[in-house]
Amino acid sequence: MLPFSPRMKLPLLAALVSTGFLALPSQAAETAPVFAMDFETATADTVPTGAMAIAGDFAVKQDGAGKVLELPGEPLDTFGILFGPAGQGGLSATARFFGTKTGRKFPTFGVSLGGVGGYRLIMSGGKKSLEIFKGDEAVKSVPFEWTSGDWTKLRLQVRKAGDGFVVEGRAWPAAGAEPKDWQISLEIKDAPPTGRAGLWGSPYSGTLIRFDDLVITAAK
Repeated sequence: MLPFSPRMKLPLLAALVSTGFLALPSQAAETAPVFAMDFETATADTVPTGAMAIAGDFAVKQDGAGKVLELPGEPLDTFGILFGPAGQGGLSATARFFGTKTGRKFPTFGVSLGGVGGYRLIMSGGKKSLEIFKGDEAVKSVPFEWTSGDWTKLRLQVRKAGDGFVVEGRAWPAAGAEPKDWQISLEIKDAPPTGRAGLWGSPYSGTLIRFDDLVITAAK
């Protein structure tokens, strides 16, 4: 089995919060997720119910005591899968990702808002960068050091700002605390596309990519 960091997963608690049966003690109305998926109740070796795979052989797999979404290490291309309700701005999406490098070959992975043509936050291991994409086109990049074989979390947010919008992103080791500051941001004038959130992976290293704990909340 590939190495992975210990995960603290509370699917029952998450389900209760997301369905409204349990409120968080602090700012419950603001922090309750719009959508959450940790794959624990999904059937193994299938695409999760309600998800739409754009391309790629995504499937839920058993990973120790829990379940994750997995993308095989081949073919070498870019693949995506969409989740949750459609939205247009005003949302934040976070998820965990696991990948490994092979020699000088690195995977890329990321999270998106606004459907296939929307904005994506992509970790590019080979380029040592964190990038914002609009659809398939990279529009901004900042340096980022990724650690192979460790779970990484990404957060993408698209929010209203004045007469336009701001696309913001950050990445950090999943075992650590989320940074307070955004590592990359992009101001846009036009309204962002309407669409569902997504998870993306390019297994250029020839090894599988794992995804877990997708959560969509209102932007802050």
